[in-house]
Amino acid sequence: MTGKPPVEVRVVQRFDASPERVFDAWLDTAMLGRWMFGPGVRDEEIVRLALDARVGERFSFVVRRDGEEIDHVGEYLEIDRPRRLAFTWGIAGVSVDESRVTIDITPHDTGTELVLRHELDPDWADYADRTQAGWTHMLDALARAL
Repeated sequence: MTGKPPVEVRVVQRFDASPERVFDAWLDTAMLGRWMFGPGVRDEEIVRLALDARVGERFSFVVRRDGEEIDHVGEYLEIDRPRRLAFTWGIAGVSVDESRVTIDITPHDTGTELVLRHELDPDWADYADRTQAGWTHMLDALARAL
C-alpha cells in the first residue's frame, strides 16, 4: 500500500440465522457458490472455488464473466469462529497490493449482525462505492441463502 491511509468500505447486515451458520457460510465452497459467486448472484459461471480455511493459508475463487476468467485470491489472517474472520482480497494478476476484509459477527435479538469492513489501498478509492454495492448485493444473497 502507499503511504496514505486505506479507504474503508463498511457494510452491516442482519441475518435470521445463528452466528455459527453465518460464519460457516464464508468457509464452505458449496455455500459460497450460492451467495458470493455464480449465476444466482450475477451473470457468471463458477470455474473453481478452493480454500484452505487456516490462518496463513489461501483461497482462490475463479469465475468466468463475459468469457474472461477472474481469480479472486487472498490469505486468511484471522479465523475466530463464530466471531471474526479476516483475509486479504485481490484479483490475481490485477491487484498488486491486496486489500483487507474483516468480518465481525455478533448475536443480535433472534439472529446475527455482521459488520464487514473492506480496507482498500488509496489508489483504489474510486472503487469504494462499487465495492460497497458489491458486498451489499452478496450479503443480501447470503441472507436469502441462509
